[in-house]
Amino acid sequence: MQDADLLLQLAGIAGVFVGFGALIAVRSGPSMDVGEVNSIRWVMSIAIWVVIVALVPVIAGRYPVADHDLWVASSVAALVLLAAIVVVYGRAPENRADVATTLATMSRAGIVLSAALAFWVPFVLLVLALVTLVLGLIPDLTHALYLTAVGLGLYMAAIGLFGTVFWKDGAATA
Repeated sequence: MQDADLLLQLAGIAGVFVGFGALIAVRSGPSMDVGEVNSIRWVMSIAIWVVIVALVPVIAGRYPVADHDLWVASSVAALVLLAAIVVVYGRAPENRADVATTLATMSRAGIVLSAALAFWVPFVLLVLALVTLVLGLIPDLTHALYLTAVGLGLYMAAIGLFGTVFWKDGAATA
């Protein structure tokens, strides 16, 4: 299977994000506010998603599966897992409380810009890459589309970790 080593490396990097997220959560303990808890949950959820979707084609590729079918099945699994994460994350009361607090404390332009760059643009591109692959719209780019989705997931986890470390109570810390 093409790109197995790269996918394993991306899974390893995402695993580090999971570890850092867990370390932050343990070290902060009960002193974490709702926004910090929400941010750590997001980082860990997306990083775990990256680990899983990076490993799915590597493991499944050991079986006699046609290359195209492997990438399509992996993409479907990635989309299903992503949908589950979004539903669980979106239904958490802490998430709703954090969104309300963020909306009350940030300027409209700040919310739109930070949400677009940190979440919506990469999220939409990630989903588009996987859907394009599943639908077979660009069959020559199946590997690239899948790697793009995994890379965007890693980017989202990295930005989430960055925001968790450098942003507190709606203001940058020095």
